[in-house]
Amino acid sequence: MSDIKKPIAYRFRGFLPVVIDFETGGFNARTDALLEAAAVIIDMDDDGLLYPEERLFFNIEPFEGANIEQAALDFTGIDPENPLREAIPEHSALSQIFRAVRRKIREAGCQRAIIVAHNANFDLSFLNAAAERCDIKRNPFHPFSSFDTATLCGLAFGQTVLARACQVAGISFDAHEAHSADYDCDKTAELFCHIVNKWRELGGLPTRGGQLE
Repeated sequence: MSDIKKPIAYRFRGFLPVVIDFETGGFNARTDALLEAAAVIIDMDDDGLLYPEERLFFNIEPFEGANIEQAALDFTGIDPENPLREAIPEHSALSQIFRAVRRKIREAGCQRAIIVAHNANFDLSFLNAAAERCDIKRNPFHPFSSFDTATLCGLAFGQTVLARACQVAGISFDAHEAHSADYDCDKTAELFCHIVNKWRELGGLPTRGGQLE
């Protein structure tokens, strides 16, 4: 961990927010395949405003014996057999995401990462199950805490659906691009930053010199 803390280290009690979105073969984190994974690491400028920083995206090979529901494929439009996906094993995808997150934790002087996701319990359950399945010991994310943008959007905009919340927030949203991990992750990151920054503009948690007053 860095001796010099960046502004983001003070905003969330030492936790680094990282937006995660998974597309999967179903709803059961233990049995259903990971098919896409995206991550957006959040940072903060010297004025105390959040912004999306590093982005990562991977198409993922279903793990051996993974269940894939046809209804899930119909919903996402993913074809797991398409060679143009250039899919990689989930161990490789998670390792690259975790490596990038751990690096940012050190650079920012944070203690740990915390997942930000739309309906966060879903993505966190798949993250933890995949990390356990891949026997990855150094999971940088808090094991059960999260920031759920569905809840935050319900509070801020009266909407819990990602597309509708973006519409109310004035964030562009293309329904034809939705339900891909990279697109949904980007939009979730925009929403999270928008809500936190708007809260600051309204007087919540003012900063001075990058630190909370």
